[in-house]
Amino acid sequence: MSAIEGKVVAITGASSGIGAATARVLAERGAAVVLGARRTEHLAEVATGIGDHGGRAVTCTTDVTRREDLDRLVGMAVEEFGRLDVLVCNAGISKIGPMAELDVEGWSAMIDVNLRGVLYGIAAALPVFRRQGRGHLVTTVSTSGLKIVPTQAVYAGTKNAVRTLLEGLRQESTDGVLRTTSVSPGFVSTELADSIDNPEVRAQIQRNMAELAIAPEAVARAVAFAIEQPDDVEIGDITIRPTVQG
Repeated sequence: MSAIEGKVVAITGASSGIGAATARVLAERGAAVVLGARRTEHLAEVATGIGDHGGRAVTCTTDVTRREDLDRLVGMAVEEFGRLDVLVCNAGISKIGPMAELDVEGWSAMIDVNLRGVLYGIAAALPVFRRQGRGHLVTTVSTSGLKIVPTQAVYAGTKNAVRTLLEGLRQESTDGVLRTTSVSPGFVSTELADSIDNPEVRAQIQRNMAELAIAPEAVARAVAFAIEQPDDVEIGDITIRPTVQG
């Protein structure tokens, strides 16, 4: 039996890409999943597919820039399944482009989704984890935070901020209650490039994805690996990228 069997996992950004793949992989291994995202119809399709294969999934329309939405997502897990074992903070956007474009609105949007959305998730889940005496926080970060390149400075900044948050939280949580894991994917075949407004940058990223990208299921399996470890084992950081990515 999988060590994931019976766990309750809430996932943001679960309507497509890494989030949807993670939901499917975890459900296949016996977890009950609570799917959060803004696109309700897409969420329903993911949940239906999981149900058709014998899995357990419920949906909760979730905008991670709204704290009350994260509270509702976590609350639904507890209400439907009695507990929350893992929160996967996966929702993210990529408004990348040269800083000289001064896309202040895009910068703010990335801060709201990529950083504040994780903080809201922590605020919602941590009291539940503490009350239960056990919990696991997983975040999707990025290799963009490990190798800084032009056009991605602010995006990488938000991802590295999350990495710092989780390391600080880890050091504050050495009583055995909380585990934290940061997963840094490289090029993955997702819709992330669709949020890029700069047409030249978007086209380049799309070309890179077409040439290099791995399937989101690869990242989902890495998330599952971290979750299925014994309670006294914490996988703090995972970097997963295509073998051909420089």
